[in-house]
Amino acid sequence: MTDPSATFLLFGATGDLAHRMIFPSLYNLLADGLLPDDFLIVASGRTEMDDAAFRKDIDQALRKFVGADRYDAEVAGKLCGMIVYQPVEAGNAGQFRKLAERLDGRAERGLTVYLSTPPSLFAPTAQGLADAGLLTPTSRIAMEKPIGKDLASSKQVNDGIGALVDESQIFRVDHYLGKETVQNLLALRFGNVMFEPLWNATAIDHVQITVGETVGLEGRVSYYDGVGALRDMVQNHVLQILSIIAMEPPARMDSTAVRDEKVKVLRSLRPMTAETVKTLSVRGQYTSGAVGGEIVAGYADELGRPSDTETFVALKAFIDNWRWQGVPFYLRTGKRMPTRQSEIQIQFKPVRHSIFGRDGRGSGLEPNRLIIRLQPEEYIRLLIMSKRPGLERDVHLEEVTLDVSLTAAFAGQRRRIAYERLILDLLAGDQTLFVRRDEVEAQWAWIDSIIDGWKAAGMKPAPYAAGNWGPSSAIALIERDGASWHD
Repeated sequence: MTDPSATFLLFGATGDLAHRMIFPSLYNLLADGLLPDDFLIVASGRTEMDDAAFRKDIDQALRKFVGADRYDAEVAGKLCGMIVYQPVEAGNAGQFRKLAERLDGRAERGLTVYLSTPPSLFAPTAQGLADAGLLTPTSRIAMEKPIGKDLASSKQVNDGIGALVDESQIFRVDHYLGKETVQNLLALRFGNVMFEPLWNATAIDHVQITVGETVGLEGRVSYYDGVGALRDMVQNHVLQILSIIAMEPPARMDSTAVRDEKVKVLRSLRPMTAETVKTLSVRGQYTSGAVGGEIVAGYADELGRPSDTETFVALKAFIDNWRWQGVPFYLRTGKRMPTRQSEIQIQFKPVRHSIFGRDGRGSGLEPNRLIIRLQPEEYIRLLIMSKRPGLERDVHLEEVTLDVSLTAAFAGQRRRIAYERLILDLLAGDQTLFVRRDEVEAQWAWIDSIIDGWKAAGMKPAPYAAGNWGPSSAIALIERDGASWHD
C-alpha cells in the first residue's frame, strides 16, 4: 500500500463538504504539484448531469471557497479537466457498470474511494463497487464520520466494509486530525524534553478541552436532531484530542504505534452509570439569545418543534490508568457559544511549598497553566509566576505569559485546509492520521455508557440562552472541584 493512487473516486460529490473542503483541497494540492501524474477525479452523485455542467459547478465552488488571493483560472481549469462525472445511486447495478466503464481499467492500478455520504450508504456503495469489479487489494476506501450512531451500528458499518476489503485499506476520516495544531500536540509532547516528565498525575491537577461553535443548526436539521452534541462532537473530535493529550509515548511515528497508544487511552475511560451521569455530565439546549451582537432563535424554534436533543454537553471524565489516575478531564462542546474556539488547558498543581508570603500575607502565587489554542487563532501559552518589579522587601508575584503564536511564527507559510493533509496521506496509503476500527468502537463504548445513563436517569437538556457557555450547571460541574472553565 505504498504506491500513490492516481484515481480518486468521490461519492457525494454534489454535497456541501465536497464543494467547501474536498475540491478546494484538491485544487491546492494540484497548485503545489503534489498530485500524482495522470490523476483522474471521478465525481459521483445521485443528480443527473454531464461532465461540463459538473465542471462548471466546481469552478464556481473554487472561486468561492479557495479565496480570491489563491484562485488561479489556469490551475482551476487544469483541475476541472481532470474531473469526470458519473451519476450513481447505491443499489443500482447498471449505474455501477457504467462507472466501471468510465474507469476503464484504472482500478487495477490503484483506486481511492472517498465516501462523503450518510453512513447507511457506506456498505451498499462498497458492495456495488465490489460487484462491478472495482475493489482490488490495492484499493483504498475513506469514510467520513459519523461511523454509526452507537456501538452496535458502528460495528454494523465496519463489518459491512470489512467484509469487502482489509482493515489496512480502510481510512476513517476525522478532519480534526488533519489540523496542523492537533498534529502539533504530538510535537509539543514528544519533541520537547521539559513537558513529558510533568505530563502525569503527579504534576497535573486537571485538563480542560473546549470546542465551542457560534452556529446553530445551519441547514443540518435532518442530520443533527436526534444526534446531538455528544454523538456529533464528543464521540470523535473531542475524544481524539483527549487521546493525543493522554496517550503514552509511541515507539515510533507510524500508524500502528500511534493508534495503539490512542486506543489504550480510550479503553481506559471510566464508563458512566445512571448515578454518575447526574454529577459527571450536563446536557443543554440553547434558547433564543444574542451571539456576536445578533439576535438568534432558539433550537426548538429553528427546528419548528420541541426536542430533547442536546446542543451542549459538559463532562467530567476519568482515565483509569497509571499516568492519569485521579486527574479529571473536563470536556465541553456546544452550539451558539459566545465565541468559536477549540482549546486545551493543562492546569498544573501548585508548588508543594511556597517560600513566599510566609508572614501570612498573600504573595499572588498561582499554579502554572499551559493553554493550547487550536482555532481560530493558533497559539501555545505558558502562564508562569514572576516577581513584580519594585524595591519592596516582600516578594510580590504576578502571572506572566510566555506566548508562542504559531500563526506569527510561521507567517510565511500558508495554513492548509485539514483535508489537504488527509487526502495526501490517503492517496499515499498512510493511515497515521486516520481512525482505526478499535478506536471508533472504544469511543462508542464510552459514549453509549453516557447515553444509557441519561436514559436511565431521565436526564433532559437544561436550557441556556444563546451566547452563553451552556447551562449554569456546567459551571457548577467544575467549580465544585475548586476550578473554573477557561473562557
